[in-house]
Amino acid sequence: MRLDRFICESTELTRSLAKKAMHRGEVCVDGEVIKNPATQVNEASRVTLQGEPLVLVGLRYVMLHKPAGVECTARRTLYPRAIDLIDLPMLDRLQTVGRLDVDTTGLVLLTDDGQWSHRVTSPKRRCGKVYRVTLDEPLEGSRLDDAVRAFAEGIVLEGEEKPTRPAELSMREARVAELVLYEGKYHQVKRMFAAIGNHVVALHRESVGPLALGGLAEGEWRELSAEEVAAF
Repeated sequence: MRLDRFICESTELTRSLAKKAMHRGEVCVDGEVIKNPATQVNEASRVTLQGEPLVLVGLRYVMLHKPAGVECTARRTLYPRAIDLIDLPMLDRLQTVGRLDVDTTGLVLLTDDGQWSHRVTSPKRRCGKVYRVTLDEPLEGSRLDDAVRAFAEGIVLEGEEKPTRPAELSMREARVAELVLYEGKYHQVKRMFAAIGNHVVALHRESVGPLALGGLAEGEWRELSAEEVAAF
């Protein structure tokens, strides 16, 4: 790995600032001042910046129980961001794996591994996401039968040309549905229920593929185990 890249990936410095630090003689490799940004380093190299040793952060994989009122966005808005709830270095490198609306609660995954994120979100991999949906009106009898059939066949949402991918709908209570999706369109759950004449009052994501919230409380987070990462 190039030395300037190593510095960027182990600090908050941009490539330009890393090069300036090197030109000022602030960077050493194995005790020797190095000013060439293209110098190659490896895991055995001891790199220091202003005398402090640098360590590569590596790729991170995080599960968060998102509360309502929190946005899955990188930019700063009126709402707190999901990454603001996480205590890890270089947070701005983390990206949410798919998004939940600001008023939706539940499981959010975050990572700085773009390939892993793509594997989780790609519809081709059929990674099921389970939602608990609280509805404005009960869904029972023939209306429920029609809704289950429509969701399984796919619904053409307003403003779209292609139907949604087959989804699995069942009811836990008259006004509480369980919905399994295998894609992630904009406001998809709310739009699907709107298409059958109902309104989503509350929405909570319980799981993504084999990963479930378990006992993780609202606002809490944890890093995934190697086995959990490898499950995708």
